[in-house]
Amino acid sequence: QVTLVESGGGLVQPGGSLRVSCTASGSVDSVYVTAWYRQAPGKQREFVASISTGNSITYADFAKGRFTISRANVKNRVDLQMTSLKPEDTAVYSCKHSESRAQFWGQGTQVTVSS
Repeated sequence: QVTLVESGGGLVQPGGSLRVSCTASGSVDSVYVTAWYRQAPGKQREFVASISTGNSITYADFAKGRFTISRANVKNRVDLQMTSLKPEDTAVYSCKHSESRAQFWGQGTQVTVSS
């Protein structure tokens, strides 16, 4: 079993930056992919970015050039650095941890972009 905890959400003004983190604990495999998703009110959940343990990275088109996903210098933590934030980036950001045997989700962290 793997437990995911997201942190770092909050309120930020348009044009600002914010970093959210996803920390995995428990029986974490040595090979996995961590992905960030987001869901805005009234909309479907959408993919944001992912990173594998081999550092293969994928971004959604809207995230390219503004968001950076990386592995932190803390074991089993993945960060999503978001810059040039827009009101339409407002959503609950959740991370998904995928191993060969199972997938796990965190509960999410709210990111609100508003003046």
